[in-house]
Amino acid sequence: MNEDRIVEIEIKLTRQEDLVDILNKMVYEQQKKITELEALCIALAGRLKEVASGGNEQGSAHERPPHY
Repeated sequence: MNEDRIVEIEIKLTRQEDLVDILNKMVYEQQKKITELEALCIALAGRLKEVASGGNEQGSAHERPPHY
């Protein structure tokens, strides 16, 4: 009976190790995605500032000329 108990504990430990590996991979993938999204937000914020400050040449092409 003692051996059966040890086997049960080993099985539980193996399952827990597998679960920890799966969760670790999920956390890694989520952190990778968060890093990508942060970079995108920074780029979009920079682009928005550029457009708002009038530094966009294409935006000035759509503005009315001064004689209107």
